[in-house]
Amino acid sequence: MSTRSCYHSRQTNETKIELALSLDGGSLSSLLPADSDLRGSHATQTSNSQSICVNSGIGFLDHMLHALAKHSGWSLRFGTGFAPLDEALSRAVVDLSGRPFAIVDLGLKREKIGDLSTEMIPHVIISFAGAAGITVHVDCLRGVNDHHRAESAFKALAIAVREATSRTGADEVPSTKGVL
Repeated sequence: MSTRSCYHSRQTNETKIELALSLDGGSLSSLLPADSDLRGSHATQTSNSQSICVNSGIGFLDHMLHALAKHSGWSLRFGTGFAPLDEALSRAVVDLSGRPFAIVDLGLKREKIGDLSTEMIPHVIISFAGAAGITVHVDCLRGVNDHHRAESAFKALAIAVREATSRTGADEVPSTKGVL
């Protein structure tokens, strides 16, 4: 069985993004270049199969992206996830369809959470769906605190992505058309 792992980086004038991913677990160190920020120059969380390093310069956005990375671990092609955070409860449903589309309804009422404009939170999820080529529906079912609403939404999305990308034990394409 082939390993499902990769390393990818992208740098613009505004951002630097590095991703090392091993869907089936195992060490990431062999994937990383020697000068990779994932080796520890920023705040990271590392396990045997996952290294998370997020530094956008916006603390709350980093927190949300970290939650997405941590809890998705990265099925069926379809995935669903529910996640609470105190009084908030969010739901996410994804389809690894190759057709990018997103509906995001978090019901955020504040203009900002920390230094992050709340209009950027749905934008991040919509951009993720577009870049990944997947269909995403994320909504917050209840909650009062916007921080809790947003964080539970990212965690629900992570759970749905993990379910959608987990191994099924079959080597077939999870589509009636035979292709995604």
